[in-house]
Amino acid sequence: MPIFTNGDVSIHYEEAGSGFPLLLTPGGGLNSLVSNWPNQVFNAMEEFKDDFRCITMDQRNAIGGESSGPVPVDDPWGAFADDQLALMDHLGINQFSFMGYCIGGPFALKLMERAPQRVVAGVLCQPVGHNAKFPDAMYDSGKDIWAPELIAKRPDITMETIESYLHNLYRVDHDFVYSVSRDFVRSCQTPMLVMPDNTPAHSYEAAIEVIELAPNAESTVYPWKEDKDVLAKTVTQVRDYLLSHRPA
Repeated sequence: MPIFTNGDVSIHYEEAGSGFPLLLTPGGGLNSLVSNWPNQVFNAMEEFKDDFRCITMDQRNAIGGESSGPVPVDDPWGAFADDQLALMDHLGINQFSFMGYCIGGPFALKLMERAPQRVVAGVLCQPVGHNAKFPDAMYDSGKDIWAPELIAKRPDITMETIESYLHNLYRVDHDFVYSVSRDFVRSCQTPMLVMPDNTPAHSYEAAIEVIELAPNAESTVYPWKEDKDVLAKTVTQVRDYLLSHRPA
């Protein structure tokens, strides 16, 4: 379990395969962990390791993981991007592709905003976003599931800090994808492939709006994960998409 330290943040990461770098983040909300891969709709670390240098990580302060650091109340989405980019710097990687599941959708868009010259393509798999019928799905998950365990582990962190953090994550730019604005998505030139889902946290409406707004966005079919044959074709589509966007 390699651990990379960047100031007061420690990041646990793992690698598999070789080729053009592909940073992968599994779903799980604020508990996005390397150990979550076997439970994802498909295990991208296993699927793509023959074609790419696959890199994955425990996100900062995910429960059950080995990555830790301060709770960055003032810039929560930026801090995730900073951790991810710092890991790429540590590994000597300049340009890379990114695929994020669930909370990895907002991660992808924030990385495109922070480092457009480094992210050559992104895949947003089941991205989270605002769902008008369940507007606090992500906030409530953070407060009810993630926060109590983190506070139990970290007596230096108060619920007041957690509530401010969750507010800035999910309630400031509350009506879209949380991490970036519609104006940014309209202007974003990074190629992206969106894989819509439809759950309280994985907003179908937000995913479709990203596809409609982003000038270089494409979509998989929907639904794509229930039928095993459609899922297999979709995984092939993702692989081909990522391969096609490797720099020459």
